[in-house]
Amino acid sequence: MQAKSGIVSRSVSSVSSSRSGSFFARLLAILSVAVTIVMVDSVNADAEAANPKYAGIVVDAKTGNVLYSENADRLQYPASLTKMMTLYMTFEALEQGRIRLDTPVPFSAHASAQAPTKLGVRAGGTITVEQGILGLVTLSANDAATALGEMLGGGSEDRFAQLMTAKAHALGMTRTTYRNANGLPNTAQMTTARDQARLGIALRQHFPQYYGYFSTRAFKFGSRTIRSHNRLVGSVRGVDGIKTGYTRAAGFNLVSSVQVDGKTIVGVVMGGASTPARDAQMRNLIATYLPKASSRGGSSALIAQAAPAPAMIVTPAPVQPKKAQQMAKTIAAAQPPVSAAAADLSLPHKGPLPDARYQVAETEVAYAETAAPKSDNPLVAQPMPAPTKVKTMTFKQQAAVTARKPTPASMPTEQGDTSVDNVTTASTTPSPTRAAATSNGPTGWVVQVGVSPSRQMAMDLLESARSKGGKALASAKPFAVAYAAGGDQLYRARFGGFDDQRDAVNACKALKKAGIKCWAAAQ
Repeated sequence: MQAKSGIVSRSVSSVSSSRSGSFFARLLAILSVAVTIVMVDSVNADAEAANPKYAGIVVDAKTGNVLYSENADRLQYPASLTKMMTLYMTFEALEQGRIRLDTPVPFSAHASAQAPTKLGVRAGGTITVEQGILGLVTLSANDAATALGEMLGGGSEDRFAQLMTAKAHALGMTRTTYRNANGLPNTAQMTTARDQARLGIALRQHFPQYYGYFSTRAFKFGSRTIRSHNRLVGSVRGVDGIKTGYTRAAGFNLVSSVQVDGKTIVGVVMGGASTPARDAQMRNLIATYLPKASSRGGSSALIAQAAPAPAMIVTPAPVQPKKAQQMAKTIAAAQPPVSAAAADLSLPHKGPLPDARYQVAETEVAYAETAAPKSDNPLVAQPMPAPTKVKTMTFKQQAAVTARKPTPASMPTEQGDTSVDNVTTASTTPSPTRAAATSNGPTGWVVQVGVSPSRQMAMDLLESARSKGGKALASAKPFAVAYAAGGDQLYRARFGGFDDQRDAVNACKALKKAGIKCWAAAQ
């Protein structure tokens, strides 16, 4: 019996030891996975810091203090961050009573033909304004953005882009230029991380009653359930929006707003190498700089007080219009005058730099430095203008609208080395100058100012450069030369008609003084 008892005792001990070992093995496995996740996020964040296209900024939304900045004033492509301004304009129209959430938004053939992602509404169909808002904050629907833009612009996306740019400048976004409502590739559509931070704060401050839409995680559109592209909402404590964006030329962009324990920050990451790397960098910025934000100061107007939107919003299926186009014209007729003057409200140009830095390529786009701000905390000392009180310039609805010509600060000097999406927008109208473009152009000495993915964009670049070249380009002939690069069709933007090398070199010098890179060569 004793022997048997000993055997049973040893067996129980062995089972207990086995169970204990199994528990610790599972515990070690869980800890290993957690450490791996942390290491992956750390590696992704470090990779972003070494990414030459990267730009970022973190701003205390209560005080306006810049807690972190890296290339925050370098010109970047906004991609779908453009829709933040489209939504700003939509919220403004709602607040002013020019539209309602149930107002039908008509889809033109142009809006319906926009590249994905999209709601997929056919030309002649309509959605409600609320469906359009939800489509933008979750799916980043390009067709819905264009439809909203056309409705608010009196049927013209070009006109709406002008209104967007004027509003941006009125908000102090002095380096931002819009050419369409959705952010699809257009080389003249540029912004900075600092400008996007300012827009994020303006959305919170001016429209707390609508800001909750940015935290929408999913909504029903007809029979479809559309889920948000913003992976940080619901996965990072305190993140309540705002917007993601991506094109090949822009990289992966993200603007995030965070509210935790009385502290509020807005962070911007632009030019990310991938979605995981971009998201990891934003998590890293939030973890590092949220504790440094102020829990005092500022005013309640700087923080959205609206309750978050529900996780799932159900909307009716899209309907067919009756007089939707006429309604769009009526809405646009009530468009208030917009100021084109830029307010002196730039965020401070100095902020803490990260420990790890990288060398910025000298071929980046040049821009003119703006005047230093009058206050270290301009959002407190100089409150943003109320969206309904700015006015100096009125657009006539009946007049034909010509897209504003981009300035050199809004144009990249060379597009040949970037992977621009093979989708362009019809946001500029061909001008008579383009008739001068030929396959080879004038012979003799020429001045090249850049490379673009389409002839139209190349001619836009030339027209912009000509306005800054002065007398040196008075008799120059703009033209675009097509050539193949890596299987893609590109266009060199050049000026010809120079009598000799000296004239070409002098013209190039004049352009360089205006901030436009160029080179002279014999054709």
